[in-house]
Amino acid sequence: MRGGWSTGDEWWRPMPPGASADALRVLMARGVRAFGDGFVALLLPIYLVELGFSALAIGAIVTSTLMGTACLTLGVGWIANRYSRRLLLLAAAGLMAATGAGFAMITDIWPLLVIAFVGTMNPTSGDASIFVPLEQTVLTQTIEPSRRTALFARYSVIGSAATALGVLAAALPDFLTMWTGCTRTAAMQLMFGLYAALGLIALAVYRPLSPQVEIADEAPKAPLQQSKMLVYGMAALFGMDSFGTGFLVQSLLALWLYQAFHVSVRPPRRSCSGAAFAQPSPILLRCRSPGGSGSSTRWCSRICRRTFS
Repeated sequence: MRGGWSTGDEWWRPMPPGASADALRVLMARGVRAFGDGFVALLLPIYLVELGFSALAIGAIVTSTLMGTACLTLGVGWIANRYSRRLLLLAAAGLMAATGAGFAMITDIWPLLVIAFVGTMNPTSGDASIFVPLEQTVLTQTIEPSRRTALFARYSVIGSAATALGVLAAALPDFLTMWTGCTRTAAMQLMFGLYAALGLIALAVYRPLSPQVEIADEAPKAPLQQSKMLVYGMAALFGMDSFGTGFLVQSLLALWLYQAFHVSVRPPRRSCSGAAFAQPSPILLRCRSPGGSGSSTRWCSRICRRTFS
């Protein structure tokens, strides 16, 4: 009686068979980063309001984070094959720590604009940062090709679930204000300090990566040929998706709720965290064994109902 529960490909297994220790390290770092991205996405515009910045200044800083992320990601794509992937991940984690420290200590508009552009702050609900292409490239070297989809599904689920927990943690400044009597600004600066600490934790997780992550498949050094139109089409599709997402950036949604209805971070963070948690569920369930039952779908539905209730 081996059946569908003993094939090794079940969706509920923490890691797919054959994944190396490097894959586990990347998934751990992904969770650490996503947790930080979850709470800074909500707290960033509210923190800027507490500092007295205008709507134009807040929009400029949020735009700067998105433009800087795009430029850094494009630059990493050009140089990634010339340098160690491990070294680039360590540098990115150090940049994350520096970004959090900068937002925690600096309150002037122009330095914050620069930090937002060159840093790793993410004002969206997804993971848009220089880490993603590097981590995904490393993951391809940690498992055999036939099981990469299962590994990437777990990568997506861990990131979204950790982001949801981070959104819930965005309420901590309110509790700190009640418990300690400190100002909201000081409490939020502590959260940016936590973001910096998470960057250092990610750096420590990346550090033991083995030389195996540097191995690349031998491929002819030639421009794209048959696959060129497919790559361009996918790039256009992702571009349109990102353009639509830009109309409802999570940070600006939280700011609108904060100013229009005079609510604290606690009510909006519940709905945002529920959306982030529910997003990856179908991805993981599609990676379950063909012999599995439909009980997993009912289990996911119960979790989503409890999250949104």
